[in-house]
Amino acid sequence: MKRKFRYGMVGGGPGSFIGDAHRRALWIDNAAELVAGCFSRSSDKCKVTGTELRLDEDRMYASYSEMAEAEVKREDKIDFVVVVTPNSSHFEICKTFLEAGFHVACDKPVTTTLADALELQRLAKERDLLFLVTYVYSGYVTVRQAREMIDRGEIGEIRVIQGEYAQGWLADEDVSGNKQAEWRICKDLSGATNALGDIGTHIENLVYRMTGLEITEVLANMEMKVPGREIDDNSTVLVKYNNGASGSYWASQVARGHDNGLKVRIYGEKGSIVFVQEESEKLWFTLEDGYWREIHRGQGMIYPYPASFERLPSGHPEGWFEAMANLYRGFTNCVHAKEQGTFNKDMVDYPDLVDGIHGMAFIEACLESNEKGNVWTKVATAD
Repeated sequence: MKRKFRYGMVGGGPGSFIGDAHRRALWIDNAAELVAGCFSRSSDKCKVTGTELRLDEDRMYASYSEMAEAEVKREDKIDFVVVVTPNSSHFEICKTFLEAGFHVACDKPVTTTLADALELQRLAKERDLLFLVTYVYSGYVTVRQAREMIDRGEIGEIRVIQGEYAQGWLADEDVSGNKQAEWRICKDLSGATNALGDIGTHIENLVYRMTGLEITEVLANMEMKVPGREIDDNSTVLVKYNNGASGSYWASQVARGHDNGLKVRIYGEKGSIVFVQEESEKLWFTLEDGYWREIHRGQGMIYPYPASFERLPSGHPEGWFEAMANLYRGFTNCVHAKEQGTFNKDMVDYPDLVDGIHGMAFIEACLESNEKGNVWTKVATAD
């Protein structure tokens, strides 16, 4: 029987959406228990969250560096850390815990520069540590089904891909008082991009996880539609892939009327697949006959491997929490295998630092393309 792992969290204090989401997702499979945290730069806020989560007071840390230094000395130390802070702090926090010998799970984008992402990869390899980047949507059963269908050649060679992620929650100029909005539109906290880094990388990663294709070139137009913005809130990118396919991505947070409209359309020589995040229990596909078909999660058309991640019978909707839990299931399975000496790299079925590096290479190429007047720009490889 697998033992229950212990984990710590950096970030996720009062008012945090994503920290609470990670805790709930980890709770679903009961594979790990939160035992330590530095939930805020404010020690008072950290203690408020730690108390609410019933942690021992001596494991409510004033800083992430103090947490790493103290935890590594404990007999009951954490097995991994979850990092859910604003983007600009990811690198230093992840670096600190990797250097201390801990496995890491980090929200996306993994860093704010490609160089930093590559440094984290070097450290993880050097210390033989696992690293999960929580691109949540890759955890959906229907996304895994799409990947297997594409791998089996059911829609043939991919020709065209269209991806969009439309939100409207940042359409207003005044976002004061909205903690989630305030840091995302701040260059010092978010990095050089907002919409493209926050949601555009989800398109990039979802396409990569579904198709295995890598982007070779981009032509990006990154706009600040709302007056006073210093980083993009609406971006459009033309893309070319390593198999000769082409496509376009649209990432917008000023699209009024849209909630969380992530959608990917993949067109192959023999058929097409469409995934709509807000209707994630279904996958649409068509073959050469032109008839559109629906695949429903929980039904017999789901192949055995994707079906192994199903948690409820058909008609009982699974959603975003379950998708994140699926990522953590794979991650904790690998932590267990590391502990038992049975790990091999083929066990990694979740987004890792290769995915994080792809995301940062995509962002940096888009920034360069935009700065040079919207020109085709090569994307660095993850090698």
